[in-house]
Amino acid sequence: MAYLSLVRHGESEWNAKGLWTGLTDIVLSEKGRQEARLAGEKIKDIPINVVYNSKLLRAKQTWEEIQKVAHYQNVEMFEDRALNERDYGIYTGRNKWDVKKEVGEEGFRKIRRSWDSPIPNGESLKQVYQRVIPYYQSDILPKLREGKNILISAHGNSLRALIKYLEDISDADIPNLELPTGGVYIYQINQNGQVISNEIR
Repeated sequence: MAYLSLVRHGESEWNAKGLWTGLTDIVLSEKGRQEARLAGEKIKDIPINVVYNSKLLRAKQTWEEIQKVAHYQNVEMFEDRALNERDYGIYTGRNKWDVKKEVGEEGFRKIRRSWDSPIPNGESLKQVYQRVIPYYQSDILPKLREGKNILISAHGNSLRALIKYLEDISDADIPNLELPTGGVYIYQINQNGQVISNEIR
């Protein structure tokens, strides 16, 4: 059995302003660093053997803050763009609430939470799923099956995609899943790669 810890990065400077960040490489705010340290406190009872980050600074900075608090050492580290945030296309850098006024409540929910509504020049959550899950299956799952405890520091949508897979959440229900900045999900994975328990900390 192994532990899989999923941590959404702490608040970024654009999160604080209500801007859609997507693939823009924005650093954590001071509040975000505090959220990351709190995440570290929540998981420090779980030894971590391997950490996976996205390529974006806010995810890597979150891991750095976790590591300081939890005093993890000799951790194998990887980073990959497969774990990057969703590409918000034409909405990148736009204020979410301004967009909501433009497109209305239903349109806003489709942009923000839907499974497969397209965004011009961007990605749907389904497309994020199509890059996250193959990477999980090829690179992360084999290590879990070996009994290694893994932490993934990534983003709201890349982690929503992975949680959809791990918990077999339907396309209809996935819009209801939202991870707060600094949010922590913990899974126990058996040698067959199956989830045997999960909790939110």
